Amino acid sequence: MNIKSTSAPLVSFLTVNYHQREVTLALVNSLSKLSYPNWECIVVNNHEQDLELESALRTHKNVKVTSTNANLGFAGGNNVGLEFCRGEYIYFINNDVEVEPYLLEPILEVFENNANIGMVSSKIVYFHDKTTIQYAGATELNKITTRNTGIGHGEKDEGQYDDVRETAFVHGASMVVPKVLIDEIGPMYDDFFLYYEEYDWCERFKQRGYEIIYCGLGKVYHKESVSTGVNSPLKVYYLTRNRLLFARRNYSMIMYSANWFYFTTLALPKGLIKHMIKGEFAQAKAMLKGYFWNFYSAKK
Repeated sequence: MNIKSTSAPLVSFLTVNYHQREVTLALVNSLSKLSYPNWECIVVNNHEQDLELESALRTHKNVKVTSTNANLGFAGGNNVGLEFCRGEYIYFINNDVEVEPYLLEPILEVFENNANIGMVSSKIVYFHDKTTIQYAGATELNKITTRNTGIGHGEKDEGQYDDVRETAFVHGASMVVPKVLIDEIGPMYDDFFLYYEEYDWCERFKQRGYEIIYCGLGKVYHKESVSTGVNSPLKVYYLTRNRLLFARRNYSMIMYSANWFYFTTLALPKGLIKHMIKGEFAQAKAMLKGYFWNFYSAKK
């Protein structure tokens, strides 16, 4: 895709920072090497102002920083940042990601070739092992287990997923959405806080008839779970609570009841036993807390 700066649509990268200054700076530094000529980056400080980060980013004329008054999570922080995005396309990107220079051109070409595309995710490989794939698309969720398969996950990247195809879900670490469709469908549901919010958003796009696309011709490198920890109680809590919240929001009452029964009688006991055997008592407590949140705290 040969784009001149005078004709290239503006792309707004949108990222959320939570006490990860150096990680966020590394993302912005990688963006500064993009071959694409027309982009901006909005950094949302999720909770409080970071004067050192703002000072370091002043050298980048196309980067803006805003702050929230509380930790609003992934969805909430991104929704605040949307107000400052001027781009025709919004590129939601985790702050623990670094990009390849030739990232945007193939993704934007996908949008140009099909007006019915709602969301696109790039290929994602692990930053600390750049030969191993994290995401190359995803299968549909099983409505009983709320589980699916990540295509290519854990495989060596030998170009086997350098293609463009429809997928069931984008990956929230690297996803592009036209601004006009966000205006039409609405932003992410911020009650998820962390995890499953992009899956929920995908369901809303698919219900409107839009396609979800994986574009393996663009690639980013992900330092997974820098903010939450690989197996932290925080991550266990939100994965548990939002697994049930997703099912409640997107499935029929009969299917949600089946999903709840499966989780209560099989998945929850299995998870608790696993954590207890490993001595992960904080994770077991977080799993129970996430489960009971859906009974006492979820929005009606």
